[in-house]
Amino acid sequence: MAFYEDFSKVYDQVMDQSLYDQWLAFTNRHLAKTTQSIFELACGSGALSVRLAQQGYQIVGLDISEEMLTLASQKATRAGVSIDFVAGDMRELSGLGPFDCVTCYSDSICYMEDLNEVKKVFSEVSSVLTKGGQFLFDVHSLHQMDAIFPGTSYHENEEDFAFLWDSFAGESAHAVIHELTFFVKDTDGKFVRKDEVHKERTYEIEQYLSALTDFSKVEVYADFTDDAPNQESLRWFFVCVK
Repeated sequence: MAFYEDFSKVYDQVMDQSLYDQWLAFTNRHLAKTTQSIFELACGSGALSVRLAQQGYQIVGLDISEEMLTLASQKATRAGVSIDFVAGDMRELSGLGPFDCVTCYSDSICYMEDLNEVKKVFSEVSSVLTKGGQFLFDVHSLHQMDAIFPGTSYHENEEDFAFLWDSFAGESAHAVIHELTFFVKDTDGKFVRKDEVHKERTYEIEQYLSALTDFSKVEVYADFTDDAPNQESLRWFFVCVK
């Protein structure tokens, strides 16, 4: 499982920031009106956490990467909002909560090694939700993993860093391997190379639904919209009620 250790250095520069506005819009459309507290799993550099906090919600953000949480704390300070950021693993949430809503976006569930780990996350989320609380998350679709990612490349060259992202089909069904290479300028002006490998995997919608046993209602949408998924959808969104 990748922890975005070196990626954190250039994450905000290569990440499409407009995506956070789309995650925010989707969340706002589906949040219960009574929601006060939100727990953001895999909060990364805090872009969505800050946006939600600015709307008045009580936010706790969790990420496995200490480097990402440093960026998130700095971002919250600059924005003038108070957010509790916690270093931890979404597969172990004991001692946290309860929360009115839990979110897990940016296909972070796809970083789980297998379906058993996915089920573990779902169980842990249920344990920190209030009765009637919501769980909002997204994953890559089968189409995205099988037909779009394999063989694609994204390269960016800036003054103080260069970034190469190449994707290949994984060994398991509906899996992909992302090979990331960074050249980041050090304090002495020299560029330092760092390499990371990120592995993602997704499953059929029915498998996700079968794993959400602790939730009484589950709705599935596609690509930041309120439309049902189709064969060419790239990202599936789940809105679950405990």
